[in-house]
Amino acid sequence: METTPLLARPKPKSIWSRLNFLRFRKRELCSRVIHLGQLPEEAYPPNYVCNQKYNIITFLPIVLFEQFRFFLNLYFLVMALTQFIPSIRIGYLYTYWGPLCFVLAVTLFREAIDDFRRYRRDREVNRQCYDRISMDYTPIEGYRPFITEQVPASKLRVGDIVMLHKGQRVPADMILLRTNETMGTVFIRTDQLDGEIDWKLRIPLPSTQKLPTDAHLLDINAKLFVEKPEKDIHSFIGTCTRLDEEESDSLDIENTLWSGCVVASGQVTGLVIYTGSETRSVMNNATPRSKVGRLDLRINDFTKVLFGATLFLSLLLIVLKGFDGPWFAFLIRFVLLFSYIVPISLRVNLEMGKVFYSWTIQRDKKIEGTVMRSTTIPEELGRIQYLLADKTGTLTKNEMVFQKLHLGNALFDNNIFHEVEALLTQHITNEEPSLPTSPATEGAVLAPTPRQVWEAVLALALCHNVTPVYDIDDQRADEAQSDMGSSVMSESCGGAVPQQQLCDYQASSPDEVALVKWTDMMGVSLYNRDLHNISLKLRAANEIVQFNILQIFPFTSESKMMGIIVQEENSQAITYYVKGADVALSKLLNSSWLSSECKLLAADGLRTLVVAKKTMTKNEYLEFESEYKEARMSVTGRTERTAACVARLQRGLTLLALTGVEDRLADDVPATLGLLRAAGIKIWMLTGDKLETALCIARSLQLGGGRRWLAAPECRTRRDAYALLNELANNTDSIDLIIEGETLEVCLRSYQEEFVELLRNCSGVVVARCSPTQKARVARLLRARDLVVAAVGDGGNDVAMIQEADMGVGIEGAEGRAASLAGDVSVREFSCLARLLLLHGRRSLMRSAALCLFIVHRGLIVSTMQAVFSVVFYFSSVSLYPGFLMVGYGTLFTMLPVFSLVLDKDLPSSIVLKNPQLYKQMTKGRQLSYKTFYIWTGISIYQGGVIMYGALVLFEEQLIHIVEISYTALILTELIMVALTVVTWHRLMALAELVSLLMYTATLLIFTTYFDADFIRHWDFWWKVTVITVVSCFPLYVVKYMHRKWSNRQYKNIKTK
Repeated sequence: METTPLLARPKPKSIWSRLNFLRFRKRELCSRVIHLGQLPEEAYPPNYVCNQKYNIITFLPIVLFEQFRFFLNLYFLVMALTQFIPSIRIGYLYTYWGPLCFVLAVTLFREAIDDFRRYRRDREVNRQCYDRISMDYTPIEGYRPFITEQVPASKLRVGDIVMLHKGQRVPADMILLRTNETMGTVFIRTDQLDGEIDWKLRIPLPSTQKLPTDAHLLDINAKLFVEKPEKDIHSFIGTCTRLDEEESDSLDIENTLWSGCVVASGQVTGLVIYTGSETRSVMNNATPRSKVGRLDLRINDFTKVLFGATLFLSLLLIVLKGFDGPWFAFLIRFVLLFSYIVPISLRVNLEMGKVFYSWTIQRDKKIEGTVMRSTTIPEELGRIQYLLADKTGTLTKNEMVFQKLHLGNALFDNNIFHEVEALLTQHITNEEPSLPTSPATEGAVLAPTPRQVWEAVLALALCHNVTPVYDIDDQRADEAQSDMGSSVMSESCGGAVPQQQLCDYQASSPDEVALVKWTDMMGVSLYNRDLHNISLKLRAANEIVQFNILQIFPFTSESKMMGIIVQEENSQAITYYVKGADVALSKLLNSSWLSSECKLLAADGLRTLVVAKKTMTKNEYLEFESEYKEARMSVTGRTERTAACVARLQRGLTLLALTGVEDRLADDVPATLGLLRAAGIKIWMLTGDKLETALCIARSLQLGGGRRWLAAPECRTRRDAYALLNELANNTDSIDLIIEGETLEVCLRSYQEEFVELLRNCSGVVVARCSPTQKARVARLLRARDLVVAAVGDGGNDVAMIQEADMGVGIEGAEGRAASLAGDVSVREFSCLARLLLLHGRRSLMRSAALCLFIVHRGLIVSTMQAVFSVVFYFSSVSLYPGFLMVGYGTLFTMLPVFSLVLDKDLPSSIVLKNPQLYKQMTKGRQLSYKTFYIWTGISIYQGGVIMYGALVLFEEQLIHIVEISYTALILTELIMVALTVVTWHRLMALAELVSLLMYTATLLIFTTYFDADFIRHWDFWWKVTVITVVSCFPLYVVKYMHRKWSNRQYKNIKTK
């Protein structure tokens, strides 16, 4: 046997070459040829995982840059820098630098913690060791043996041969060369790559699997051609050529192990073909859209208004003062004095509030398992207007149950499946009929024959990708096989199903498992399966039937079908079985009943599959095999050539059966949809199912709120779209619309604005045959019209829609965790949405709005007092309060009471959920509108003016008395305003008020530098403070009392229900 050079390790590279890895991101991606046992000379990206955003050098500059991109932080930075200029300095430096540094310190600490966690995760992945086959450089009598060495994942290179064990993560994109599994196949888990939790079957190369040991991989002369790195994780093109034996294999997706997958069974050996940034997992790591809540945008607008007010007030005082002397320096000093109008603590308090809301949601035991993955936008849950929902796994359970079998002349449902079993038994044992058949279709000419039933059930038992997995647990194989004759009962397929003991089925789709379990119930069990054989156990005859697998055609989204060619061992008969969607197979079949029966089953809410077959002679198969192998070996145009071969194979198919599988509705979905509709949320269902199935599910869920459902006719041209547009525009009744994805695409391409407006006028909308791209586009179209959109889904095909929506909700279900990880919030089931939106979303928005207005009020009131003070004292640019008192006002004395508003509840939880109409008020945004903002601005000006003028009128001879009276009245006013705003008192709210009051009292007694202790003990001080406080707060108390009494009558009606 000819040998090739054996895995010689490359020379160590220089430090410069190690640091120059960034150039790999700019290099052009290209295909490559890898010789087995040799490392390529080309330089490829290092297999180093790095998810960090910063390093030691870039951390501080990048974080500071990102922070000062915000107008609020940049404004306060400029204000703080001006304090280094002596001529315009006001008070102490810590007055301005203290709050700014606190905000930055909190941000720096949070970013450092997050990045350090990313660093630890990356380090753990990069340091994970793998067994690499390499050469032992110690020759023994002319023979150079091979050894396995432990190397970290970051040291792996293209061309390395790596051994992976059960449970290990695949460190790089690899080609599967060998496995120690007796079946010659291996299972992998891809949930971290595509979100699907079903195991995937992978097949090693035939030319390398037949080698005795892994060490022999380096003794053969083979080269592999692989395509350039691509993002598509569901396709791959390559070839493997044995130069020493002139043998070639085609490489397909079934021969690959993508980075991030996990070996689920056995031990595998693979060849590294892509590393680092060229792996499929890294190339698909698209950065999701950065979501900013509407509350944050509104606050940003308020900040700009407040900044404009600061400049206007400062300029007005300069105009009144006159432009004599260094007026520009005085202007800057006035801007500094009124800088509290723009509160720097606003962002800090809001961020802390959001964290508290997220923590509250996650602690709610009634929606246990809910996770807030994005803590920056919890308020968006309180203003949702449109909810886009997937169907399978979201509104339904993704638990497939076989319900109906249609043979053309008979329809069997789960009530008469025993007749199918009887017919099968009759065919297998050649006995007389034991039960009369009960065809359910009217006008059936012929009753189904036993052979007709046998062929249909046999097709379902063979045409699939299901593999039985047995848990032997140290028992001998023959003992395990003897145990498999016994049965246990389980709930499946609508009844008691005989199921192999210690058996589990693995497949890429729950539909497949449902079909196999049904055939098991009928007495045709999937007994064993490997790469080349399928064994079926016939319960009636207690025998095993063997089939050789000649070819498998996996399901693809383009073909919408899967097929298999098998040869029975006894008769040597070759049969091609195929099953798939009716839209794909109906074109290949000549049937008078298929189309109508598909619509009837879909109307019952069932997922339909058409089953057909074709009997082949040996010569026909050999001719097809030659053409198909040649097409698969082609590097260019492989997909088109293989599709053409399969199309020729599918000529002359015979229809066997039509199946109906039910996807059970999720728990409490109709009730949840009713609550959301009553809350004013419009619900659209976007699904990949056919129109009839989607319509039936929508009706059973009571999805729409209109008088009737209108199915949009198929549109292919602009004229068709115009006709549909006119039909919808002329329909004055409240309707629910169901439309297919292709029709929607045509309408949006021709009349986007008009059609979206008509869709918004519909009570309910269902889009059938909807692709993931179309789902995301629907969310984007609604968002573009300033509508708040939530999207909920459970599969990898819902990720694009979830990331595009304002609030993405992922459900961790049977399709995996892709949607759950991509969502802003993760829930266990759809019914959690009612409590999540109507209760937590509403409270989060109301609390944040109140918190924002109070913090603005806190800054405006003290700035108003400063303005009055400056005007009275001849436009002096002197600070009213020392720096310590200003810092204490915003932190020690008022922070706790104001922040305690995040605990407020206007109504009990039970009442909120019983009255979803309360949620409608939130979607209008009145809690934080410009009207509300200006009302609070007026309140601040009134209270600030009353406190300052009252202190000036009542003060004694010394100026310090003004400070004592006004500052004490200011603190008391703020505490009283919080108390007036609270609807439902919490013990922590009362504690915050008491602690703040005690802290200020202690400050009065301790810091005699700022306060006159003798005057404070005098009765004059207290009655003056009391009068000023009452005048500033009592009118507002009266106004609030009248507002609650007359404007909120609905609250009284609700509470009495």
